[in-house]
Amino acid sequence: MKYFVITACLWILIVFLGSAFIGSNYHVKAYCSNRFKKEKKIALTFDDGPHEMTLTVLELLKKYNAKATFFCIGKNIEIHPEILKKVVAEGHTVGNHTYSHSPFFDFYGKNKVIAEINKTDDLIASVIGKKPSLFRPPYGVTNPSIRRALAVTNHKTIGWNIRSLDGVFKKEKFLLDRIVKRIKPGGIVLLHDTSLETANVLEKLLSFLQTNNYVVVPLEELLNIKAYED
Repeated sequence: MKYFVITACLWILIVFLGSAFIGSNYHVKAYCSNRFKKEKKIALTFDDGPHEMTLTVLELLKKYNAKATFFCIGKNIEIHPEILKKVVAEGHTVGNHTYSHSPFFDFYGKNKVIAEINKTDDLIASVIGKKPSLFRPPYGVTNPSIRRALAVTNHKTIGWNIRSLDGVFKKEKFLLDRIVKRIKPGGIVLLHDTSLETANVLEKLLSFLQTNNYVVVPLEELLNIKAYED
């Protein structure tokens, strides 16, 4: 009985860790970096927009001639379609980050996950004329329902290997130091285009990358994948 309990606890721990950390590839194969990339190229990704602060982020990216990828929430696209248009007009890439980004998303069944993804795809397509093939699950959490849903929608799952934690902490020095010490060719940085603190960190980060001869490119270039359906 004791060994059964130990085995069950270990299994629960493995499933929990595999679900919580997108880079584990436990449920879903995720693109979290390009470890074969030797050139000094990285990708900056922004979650949870479009948002008023996205405009500030776009200005900073333009200033440093950097191209990023924005994973957008459907309900925010309904509020700020003109900002989404500007994102694409300025040469950036758009991905799907569900319609609601609900805190209960991890408990949704397959059909509800599919509905969230499809609704956001349709909203993106209605604004920019293209349907995204890149998807990032809320909080980076995956599970069997998400796996089964993605088997139907056929999206590529995008993770990261450099998490800024800007959604949790607002101390700018901490955020910048955390990112900078993890920078290396082929990396994917996770940020959020929803706060002034992130915008302030972004400007310092872009300056650091420029000084150190890094080029910020969209995910499709870094990973050699298509960002939109044919």
